[in-house]
Amino acid sequence: MIVLNWGLTPYQHGWEFQKSFVKGRRQGQINEDALLLLEHPPVITLGRKGERANILASDAVLAAKDCEVCQVDRGGDVTFHGPGQLVGYPLLDLRHYGQDVHDYVEKLEEVVIRTLRDYGIEAVRDKEYTGVWVGREKICAIGIGMKSWLSYHGFALNIDVDLSYFQLITPCGITGRGVTSMAKILGKAPQMQTVRETVTTHFMAVFGIKHWELAEGHWLGETVKPAWLKGHVSGNSSVQEMHGMLDEFSLTTVCSGAHCPNIGECYASRTATFMILGSQCTRRCRFCAVPKGVVQPVDQDEPQRVAQMVKKLGLNYVVITSVTRDDLADGGAVHFSHTIQRIRELSPETLIEVLIPDFQGEESALDIIIAAQPEVINHNVETTPALYSRVRPQANYQRSLDVLQYVKKSAPQIVTKSGIMVGLGESPYRFLYINRFYLLELNPLRH
Repeated sequence: MIVLNWGLTPYQHGWEFQKSFVKGRRQGQINEDALLLLEHPPVITLGRKGERANILASDAVLAAKDCEVCQVDRGGDVTFHGPGQLVGYPLLDLRHYGQDVHDYVEKLEEVVIRTLRDYGIEAVRDKEYTGVWVGREKICAIGIGMKSWLSYHGFALNIDVDLSYFQLITPCGITGRGVTSMAKILGKAPQMQTVRETVTTHFMAVFGIKHWELAEGHWLGETVKPAWLKGHVSGNSSVQEMHGMLDEFSLTTVCSGAHCPNIGECYASRTATFMILGSQCTRRCRFCAVPKGVVQPVDQDEPQRVAQMVKKLGLNYVVITSVTRDDLADGGAVHFSHTIQRIRELSPETLIEVLIPDFQGEESALDIIIAAQPEVINHNVETTPALYSRVRPQANYQRSLDVLQYVKKSAPQIVTKSGIMVGLGESPYRFLYINRFYLLELNPLRH
């Protein structure tokens, strides 16, 4: 079980995440439960059986209060979500929890009842209606969805929410009842974080979950780009010096080969990633700008020239990568090894990182790299498994994981590293899946 604390999150984003997560579980791409805890900006949601007549405010009033309306696939009628309300979306496989919908709803109610009891609030179930009540006022609404025993939607506990919004609707389609909050009952608002922690503790106890991990975070959908994301064009002498030395030693960097937008900034700080084994790649990864085509013969003098430039720059740390050379029996592993050796000879204090291809999974090639003893062995998985056919059609996700695992098991003293790109079309559940895989399956990689 993973607990995701997202903070204030637009409703549609949370809803899309739930749909993607459930889809991933149905397709076998996610194999764990999750509890998503968040707050929403003002929104009125209408369940499957909800009646529009239970929204009492006009469109103009709703617009003036900046409150959207969403039709959703859950039980129940109409409800309101807003800041100060803790919303929980348990994404569970109920085949592990009894396959009983009524029991599931009662467990959600029990979680909230226990939480409120910790704050001195005596809350109860109601014989007629779902949810959690204090007297005749509802303090927590519950509305769930289910597909193949996979749950989504959940509960909404009023902590310090603006109760005036509930006057815009007939809450849950129930007349003659009211709505309350913890702040109204207690006379002061408890801390959201403290309530969230209490809910999490009781949730695990009620559902019998002994092990869970917490992932703090927030919605990352803002469109304003941070200042650090903007590249800086530099024309200082260090940039010219770097270009001059690369020409002098007839060397290539991935910075120029892949048209990296940060090249000026890196060159200005005398930083570069050397790219060996030529400038033409044997693979056609669609995200990469390195040229593809007829490869050049291996330049046997290249390792010495790399070492000379490293020494001339006085580098404390150097990164060596390469094009992929599927045409070579060893994939270029010996050339990597020679480069490491030459750097050791001329700059023994320099730390070396190699960013290697997958060598088609050949362990003998990986053994050559390991034997050269760089400080860091890096191999990027690049993207999520479902996107490989489009992004890395000649690569294999599992093979990349196997490369990382083999290196770590063979040489635990070497730091093992990987990287992934975002923004290529991955859905939230795929990104969650790949991150969780690293945390659970490849934990030894985390130095």
